[in-house]
Amino acid sequence: MPQQDTSDVRDKIISFLRRKGPSLPVHIAGEINTSILFAGAFLSELLADKKVKTSNMRVGSSPLYFLPGQEYMVERFSHHLKSKERDAYELLKQKRFLKDEIQHPAIRVALREIRDFAIPFKKNNEIYWRYHSIPESEFQVQEEKRRITQEEPKKDIPPERITTRPEEKKEKLDIFDKKPEQKIEEEKTTIIFSKNIKRKEKKKEKPKKQAKKSLVDKKEEKFFGSVKEFLSKKEIEILEFESFGKTDLTLKIKDKEEKLLMAFNKKKIDEKDILKAHKKAQEKGLPYIILSLGEPSKSLYEFIGAIKNLSSIEKL
Repeated sequence: MPQQDTSDVRDKIISFLRRKGPSLPVHIAGEINTSILFAGAFLSELLADKKVKTSNMRVGSSPLYFLPGQEYMVERFSHHLKSKERDAYELLKQKRFLKDEIQHPAIRVALREIRDFAIPFKKNNEIYWRYHSIPESEFQVQEEKRRITQEEPKKDIPPERITTRPEEKKEKLDIFDKKPEQKIEEEKTTIIFSKNIKRKEKKKEKPKKQAKKSLVDKKEEKFFGSVKEFLSKKEIEILEFESFGKTDLTLKIKDKEEKLLMAFNKKKIDEKDILKAHKKAQEKGLPYIILSLGEPSKSLYEFIGAIKNLSSIEKL
């Protein structure tokens, strides 16, 4: 193809993106009246020249292509996000800022996957996330609004009383201070993840219960980290979170083919656990894998072997 023709095609692509915003290769190919293969080649050139950008998210198996400055338009395709990524997206959009360490493990993972919408930044050596269209400077503004709100009741206090307590004015009022924000975030995540957690939330006024809840969360997060590390070593991709409880974790994974993985947060599993995993896998129509913290017992191995060789059970 002559050089002039190539330039014309590149110009057509840029003009199309300027009019339509973020688009898929198939739509761009239709606009320039060529195959997806050739359209992909032109897009690669434009990408190398930094004339276009691509989204981190996928619509089907393809990224979105858009012009610099159109990043905010990718939001139009947010309905294509996977289940937990969608939950994280909605939570961040509502809250504007999220403190990383107090989020549910599944939300923390999802935030790292939705890079088009979740922008990380550090404040006092702690990681926060901001919604992509909210500038980082708004964090300080929101923090200042909270500080003013907290100080409003002091208007009627005589000046001499205020001067005797200067330390209160120096107190750092972080809008993501762990205790109040943890309460807000946990109330949100109970809707998404677990009714059991919600029941504990009602008893949160008792310090002992709160400490116990924090300990449980740390154990869950450690367990999730172990599962994630195991899958990473095996080069197995996590496609979607199905469920995450105190005693087990269910994931949809890809290891050459899609499978259901059920990990149990205990050393010994029994026949009931296997049947539970089998039932979930049957509902999804997928083969399944089971993980546990310990080796299966000899009797369990024998049970599995017996089931494999069982042809049928009939009544006399």
